[in-house]
Amino acid sequence: MKKIGVLHGKERSFPEALVARINSKKIDGIWAEPVRIDKVMQGEPSGYAVIFDRISQDVPFYRAFLKNAALCGTAVINNPFWWSADEKFFNNCLATKIDVPVPKTVILPSRDLPPDTSAESFSNLAYPLDWDGIFKYIGFPAYMKPFAGGGWKSVYQLNSMDEFFEKHAETGELVMMLQEEIKFEEYYRCYCIGGKYVRIMPYEPRNPHHLRYVADFKPSAERYKLMEDIVLRICRYLGYDFNTVELAVRDGVPYAIDFCNPAPDADVKSVGQENFDWVVETAAVYAIERAMEQKPGKDNLTWGEYLKRSTSGRELY
Repeated sequence: MKKIGVLHGKERSFPEALVARINSKKIDGIWAEPVRIDKVMQGEPSGYAVIFDRISQDVPFYRAFLKNAALCGTAVINNPFWWSADEKFFNNCLATKIDVPVPKTVILPSRDLPPDTSAESFSNLAYPLDWDGIFKYIGFPAYMKPFAGGGWKSVYQLNSMDEFFEKHAETGELVMMLQEEIKFEEYYRCYCIGGKYVRIMPYEPRNPHHLRYVADFKPSAERYKLMEDIVLRICRYLGYDFNTVELAVRDGVPYAIDFCNPAPDADVKSVGQENFDWVVETAAVYAIERAMEQKPGKDNLTWGEYLKRSTSGRELY
């Protein structure tokens, strides 16, 4: 029996529906359940062929458990080693190398010193930074957001240099990105599962949270194909099995705005029934595929093109 486990926190609608859908297919030798952990011993297998991870970004204990499980042969969705290493600024840097349009972006040192550091720890950092050069490159309006993490926490819309310094003073030890604002005509949030299944969803981020999927953008067949290609290229290079990519269309060009979402919102109340049904069905199909392909004691993780090319000696892009 190959078990598929779903590791989750307070989220209920998607994990419960995923487990039920996998089991309803009655695939011989495949069973799904919520992950149960009663002890974690080094080098010992987890008992799961596949684990679908929805919570380890918030619980370091779970991330450590998943790395040990992967070492012992579990196919973890998403790769916990890459997820630990990745962040939004690197995503943007990579996008510039794989021909994906992204907003102009810079990374900023934290406003306050990190723990256990002093001014002498930053002897390589110019003071002050070239703020004039940064603001000229980005322009205003602009957005400031943490370089890592998800959701809309500590995100600021800024309209001037004075407003930037006022808001940056509130960010404490967070490392922030300053990003060009893309004034869009259309906006889409796109699920990508298994590096091959894509669902492009009209999305309106300016609406209240529960109404963001209530949007009537209708892309042409040509634009749909362009967006699908961008989503697949991003997720294949990053190596995410389950991710969302947000695309803002300005002057007909889809810009990738946010594409480091390895535990994206999949709650039925926010994404709507039709999108929810798609993501549950597609995630179930993919989890079963991974379980059937899983080889005990082997590396069953997905590694993205960026890392595979880096270690093979091939050109990176």
